[in-house]
Amino acid sequence: MNTAEAVRAWVCGWTVSRGTADPTPTAWGFTVDVGLPGHVVRHVLTTADEAVIRKITEDATAPGVWLKAPMSPEVLEPWLGPGWSLARGPGFLMSVPLDAARSEVPPETADGYRLRTWTRAGVTRALVRTTDGAFAARGQIAVAGPTAVVDQVETDPAHQRRGLGRLVMHTLADAGAGQGATGGVLVATPEGRALYGAAGWQVLAPLTGALRN
Repeated sequence: MNTAEAVRAWVCGWTVSRGTADPTPTAWGFTVDVGLPGHVVRHVLTTADEAVIRKITEDATAPGVWLKAPMSPEVLEPWLGPGWSLARGPGFLMSVPLDAARSEVPPETADGYRLRTWTRAGVTRALVRTTDGAFAARGQIAVAGPTAVVDQVETDPAHQRRGLGRLVMHTLADAGAGQGATGGVLVATPEGRALYGAAGWQVLAPLTGALRN
């Protein structure tokens, strides 16, 4: 899977995961109506195109417009129009064959924790709580065609280094494969990159976000 293919797969799965409008194809990528305060619409480029980025960010003057492109923050920032800024630090577009993500022995739920999964509207969620009900970790996955998109994975800082992230990722990979997906795609933070890399995920490209303030 090349970068452009992975971006397309990620957009299609991300829109299912977040319950947004279907992505609208453009000559340079996709536009997605998100419909949230502070996140009204999102433009996603499949390639790093300076002319397109300059035009989008010069034309979009209302707050709540987002943009993502497969490039580093250092390259993207000088191309942004007035009122735009980088969002949430660097990201990394990663992919894996789901067979590889499931090849290790399934991790056991650590003592003192309980794992629950459920599926609704095409999205499977995994939630780990302590035995007294406190939040510990979560993640979700949405299948779009042959690709499963992992989204919103997080572990509460008080419960890190107990294998909960690995448990969530393995559970989601199983769920994606069970729905017919053969490959996985996600966008990782610098912190998440190490977790996913240990599970066999490979970095395809940087993926940086920006927003109109």
